[in-house]
Amino acid sequence: METRPEIREFLTSRRARITPEQAKLPVYGGNRRVTGLRREEVAMLAGMSVDYYTKLERGTIGAVSESVLDAVARALQLTRAERDHLFRLVGTGSTLRSAAPRAPRRMARPTVQRVLDSMTDSPAFVGTSSRHLIAANALGRAVFSPLYESPTAREGVPNTALFLFLDPSAAQFFPEWPKNAADSVANIRTELGVDPHDEALTGLVDELNRESAEFRRLWRSHDVRYHDTGFKNLHHPVVGDLHLTFEVMGLPADPGQNLIVYGAEPASATADALRLLASWAADPRSSATLAEGEGAS
Repeated sequence: METRPEIREFLTSRRARITPEQAKLPVYGGNRRVTGLRREEVAMLAGMSVDYYTKLERGTIGAVSESVLDAVARALQLTRAERDHLFRLVGTGSTLRSAAPRAPRRMARPTVQRVLDSMTDSPAFVGTSSRHLIAANALGRAVFSPLYESPTAREGVPNTALFLFLDPSAAQFFPEWPKNAADSVANIRTELGVDPHDEALTGLVDELNRESAEFRRLWRSHDVRYHDTGFKNLHHPVVGDLHLTFEVMGLPADPGQNLIVYGAEPASATADALRLLASWAADPRSSATLAEGEGAS
């Protein structure tokens, strides 16, 4: 990811989405040639010259202070994720810069796998920055069985982004597919802003840009988003609808790896379904009985 065009496209896309009304600016005349804010309007809101902002947007300016970027972030009404992304692109912000990242591990450590296996009531995984699920507990594999059975799971390792965009069955497993797809792309762009030299992640982006028109469309939006907690709805082929919470936690000792844990509200239908899947995972021979029994769909 080359920084200069990325800065230009990101800032251009952010100002294009804000109307003068949203920025509380007066509108004169009815023939605006831009859909959002003009450069001079952003410059005025940020308290800088038009020439300076233009150079910043084009990526042709040198060192930029944090106060200047904060002013631009306020003018463009950036979210926290978008502000952090801008700081990383420009290369400013001591709180966001770190030493060159270590090469990511391709496997989960045995001690981490033992942590996963100890979570018998919650689907849990180790995921990488390139969206590979490199480790899971038994319940995680049972809940995400369509990903493990997908042709996109190469050498038995699922990849959530490849499944989302290249497997037609993804829209059935993820009932909120448009939202999940948009979240995935925005989060991938955020990760790539953190480490533009992540070869596995850049390779994933290249492949999806080649193979998926929808990914290409979403990638051009330049949205960035943190996706470390929230809710996810799934439609499991055996137990039906699942309404899950999720938490994503970095593994500091393993750069590029995250612990992903799903859960359900106590005494909910999803909690009952997870218990059913847990018993299935403990004894795979019961899968035929489970498919025919209560909760099958």
